[in-house]
Amino acid sequence: MKGSKKVLSTLNALLADELAARDQYFIHSRMLSEWGLEHAAARISHEMEDETTHADALIRRILFLEGTPAMTPSGLTIGKDLPDIFTKDLAVEYTVIKNLRAAIALCETEQDFVTREILEKMLDDTEEDHAHWLEKQLGLIKLVGLQNYLQSQMQV
Repeated sequence: MKGSKKVLSTLNALLADELAARDQYFIHSRMLSEWGLEHAAARISHEMEDETTHADALIRRILFLEGTPAMTPSGLTIGKDLPDIFTKDLAVEYTVIKNLRAAIALCETEQDFVTREILEKMLDDTEEDHAHWLEKQLGLIKLVGLQNYLQSQMQV
């Protein structure tokens, strides 16, 4: 089924964001694990898996619409410590949310309701799970202090 060129272009842009988010979460999960912050590492690794699932959904939809997936991720921003990691990952999620909303509006205009539905599920996951969790962690760091938070992330 031949898809709209505008939708295909937008899906490829979203794919670049998802691949970047996946790669950024990947390195961050490994950094956190190396630092002994196993609970945070496990959660960030979970986010990496979710981003991989999002990328897979986009790739499958692009192929279904007879497009070619562009497998080049957007740029990464690697954190230097745990708060910086969470802040940079949250910035990626905010970018993805903004781009997903715009893509959903485009799909509505282009009357591609199946793609819109796929993107709405991704938006829900991104807003309700990824961004919300990161916002909560940054709030906890402010509430209990960095040292207490770091201690809570160690596996004993």
